[in-house]
Amino acid sequence: MTGHLIDTEKENKDIVKEYRNLLRSIRRVLTKEDRNKIREAFELSLEAHKNMRRKSGEPYILHPLAVAQICAAEMGLGVTSVICALLHDTVEDTDITLDLIKLKFGERVSIIIDGLTKIAGVFDQPDRSIQAENFKKMLLTLSDDVRVILIKLADRMHNMRTLDSMSPKSQLKIASETAYVYAPLAHRLGLYAVKTELEDLATKYLQADNYNFVKNKLNETKVQRNKYIRSYIEPLMEDMDKAGFVYEIKGRPKSIHSILNKMKKQNIPFEEVYDLFAIRIIVDTEYENEKSDCWKVYSIVTDHYTPNPDRLRDWVSTPKANGYESLHTTVMGPKGRWVEVQIRTKRMDEIAEKGFAAHWKYKDTAQNVDNSLESWLSRVREILENPDANALEFLDDFKLALYSEEIFVFTPKGDLKKLPSESTVLDFAFDIHSDLGTKCIGAKLNNKLVPINHRLSNGDQVEILSSAKQKPSEDWLNFVVTAKAKSKIRDYFKQIRLHASAMGKEILERKFKNAKIPFNSDALQDLMRHFKLKSVSELYYQVANEIIDRTKMDIEGILHLERIKPAETHVPAKQKPAAAIPNDAILLGDNDTTMEYSFAKCCNPIPGDEIFGFVTVGEGVKIHRTNCSNAVALMSNYGYRIIKAKWAKVSLNAGKAFLTSIKISGIDSVGIVNIITNIISKQLQINMRSISVTSNEGMFEGNIFLEVHDTQQLDNIMKAIEDASELITVSRVDLS
Repeated sequence: MTGHLIDTEKENKDIVKEYRNLLRSIRRVLTKEDRNKIREAFELSLEAHKNMRRKSGEPYILHPLAVAQICAAEMGLGVTSVICALLHDTVEDTDITLDLIKLKFGERVSIIIDGLTKIAGVFDQPDRSIQAENFKKMLLTLSDDVRVILIKLADRMHNMRTLDSMSPKSQLKIASETAYVYAPLAHRLGLYAVKTELEDLATKYLQADNYNFVKNKLNETKVQRNKYIRSYIEPLMEDMDKAGFVYEIKGRPKSIHSILNKMKKQNIPFEEVYDLFAIRIIVDTEYENEKSDCWKVYSIVTDHYTPNPDRLRDWVSTPKANGYESLHTTVMGPKGRWVEVQIRTKRMDEIAEKGFAAHWKYKDTAQNVDNSLESWLSRVREILENPDANALEFLDDFKLALYSEEIFVFTPKGDLKKLPSESTVLDFAFDIHSDLGTKCIGAKLNNKLVPINHRLSNGDQVEILSSAKQKPSEDWLNFVVTAKAKSKIRDYFKQIRLHASAMGKEILERKFKNAKIPFNSDALQDLMRHFKLKSVSELYYQVANEIIDRTKMDIEGILHLERIKPAETHVPAKQKPAAAIPNDAILLGDNDTTMEYSFAKCCNPIPGDEIFGFVTVGEGVKIHRTNCSNAVALMSNYGYRIIKAKWAKVSLNAGKAFLTSIKISGIDSVGIVNIITNIISKQLQINMRSISVTSNEGMFEGNIFLEVHDTQQLDNIMKAIEDASELITVSRVDLS
């Protein structure tokens, strides 16, 4: 690193130490041939990266060594994966070729390295559609060899663990990609330990203040929490010892990401998150006794603590599609606290932690698991290989599908189908066959007639009813949830629209010909401007469907009118500037310059919020909060358009007002609105832009738009309202 003396001897010792750690972490007996191959891969990687350093200044070779270590120790992958991890950056970053790798290590290693090299460029495209296309290619490699994705996840894990050495802009971009795609992929492949750590690390950079707040709170309550866990498990251990079980009990806090999610979703403070930790009971038992032993342990737990009947999840009888098996229950523990208990066997625990990789170890006893994962991969492949599929739409649908929980429903013949939760009759029809989906008119659900938008529940038996006269409706997109259903419905309407556009073009060409006017792009632009349309295809479509009345369309008159209009009439009227937006509050870029910007209406930042700039097309720089609901997608998909932004110190508490909104809710009572407005206007003397409150069945809910100077002032307002009455809860909301 420039300006620092490099201790070569110490670095060499560190490299040898990490290499030996790697060999120790491979959880199987290595043959002499395996050791030689790993050594050869290590030496080739060491030589290829010899003059390269990471941003932190350390030798680059430590990165592939760390990735290989994660593959072996944390994912349980074998020799082939370790070799590929050691070599994963060589083809992309050095002079090493795929042909050389194939010659030295065989075809399988070269296929995986090729897949890893292709993935490397997925998020570095200047155009989002190219990026989405590359993402599709990346997923297609998943169906060739899932180890490509597993090694890429290990690579991302190490990059996230060492993200401190990157610039703030890179931190936001990489953390957003991780939250947007890599953590959901880890979840779908059953790598729960990897998924949890990736989510927490992404949160550390995307919501630094919130992350540190929860981390500190967890540290403060650690001693008290451990004491509670010990008292909780004591009676369970006594009974399990008596029953002769070989077992292990772990108590662990929930991840910071999941705690923050719960706080946001339920609008509650940290102290009110009731299940801050979970107890995991792992039983060491024979495969054939697994199910009965898990239920015996459940019986012991519920003998001591009362279960919540709505919170029982049985993934032992019907595992998730990614192979996850466990029995989850939430029980009332001592001192009136809810505790989540997870019951599983040693085999189930290894699969839960290491996901797909661990299935190979239990291949004979987990065939059903491999089959269900294979069926999920085949569904992905089917959507990917559709030549008409829009890559961007696919990316969004696939992202949602990655995290979805599952329900189990049956065909009339009793075949089990797995679908995302919230799936409808129509999703089920499309899952069976695309043609059945497009002709579906309803279903017999447990012998009762239901409409196509009826949401399915676990255990439903579904018989689809169809009609040759049925045609898809665009409304269908509002209630289907599976990527396959959405993709097929969109394709249907895309074809309809293309056909209509072709007809519209023919109609216009004839009208131009009859009017003896050249049919060219200038004329079409004038028509689009006249009808206030954004694209030529929309013009064609509206003509074909008689939204524009072609019988009354005077081509010559319209073109004459458009061409004699003064130029300024084509310029949109200047919008009235939004009040309370100072023009010198933000410094942008690495040089802290002042540039033209505006605040994003989706999240309206105020001083004190962590922010970033997003370069839009035609609207300058938009300032977003880093925890804005749109932030992760923007930073992940358009990383090259993100610029650093920070509040100028002079703007803080300098009398400048920023628009924000708070949500108020609670039990309705006489004078409640008066209490709130008094606090804001009279006591705190804050300007209220607007207030709207509705009351229903004894509860009220409303929104107040305020002008504040910074987050500190907003926090004071919210605290003052909550302190005034225990019947009121207050939270900040994004502005739509």
